[in-house]
Amino acid sequence: MIDDTRLVTAARSGEVAAFNQLVLQYQGLAYNVAYRVLGDSDAAADATQDAFIKAYKALDGLRGESFKAWLLRIVTNTCYDQLRAAKRRPTYNLDDVLTEPEHTWRLVEPGERPEEAAERLELSRMLQWAINQLPEEQRLVVILSDVEGLSYEEIAESMGTSLGTVKSRLSRARAKLRDLLQQRQELLPRRYRLIGEEPN
Repeated sequence: MIDDTRLVTAARSGEVAAFNQLVLQYQGLAYNVAYRVLGDSDAAADATQDAFIKAYKALDGLRGESFKAWLLRIVTNTCYDQLRAAKRRPTYNLDDVLTEPEHTWRLVEPGERPEEAAERLELSRMLQWAINQLPEEQRLVVILSDVEGLSYEEIAESMGTSLGTVKSRLSRARAKLRDLLQQRQELLPRRYRLIGEEPN
């Protein structure tokens, strides 16, 4: 696979095919991050498309950082622009947990029984609801770390912040997620509830 630096250099010189290869390489990651930030598949698709257009137009401004981190910063800024534009809409409530049932955290696992798939979907809905309750910067760091699996260094670069800030935001976000899920644990699949918290 051609490395990002060579593709960026080729794309800067006008090779559209090189930029298309970058799109193919990162469109899944970009969409997943946008979806987790926005919580809506159509809005995420729009944000992803807008982010790649912005990235293509701004390629000359990419200097000394990874394309991946730079692109994720564009994606998240595009999502935040959408969120600010939609501030007048009502915020998520518990009824919105079922908004996107087809967008599970993973595709169907081989050999997964129907009840296991249903349980995973139920857990995914609750986790997305809880993530949506976080402040924007905490939400993003959880998405990049715990959903997409980026390293602290990659997150710091894509967010334009320090490692210490990433770690403290992630710690606060995880604590808040734990509290939110404990408050609503009656809605979680039974095996994810705290022992001793269920009525006899």
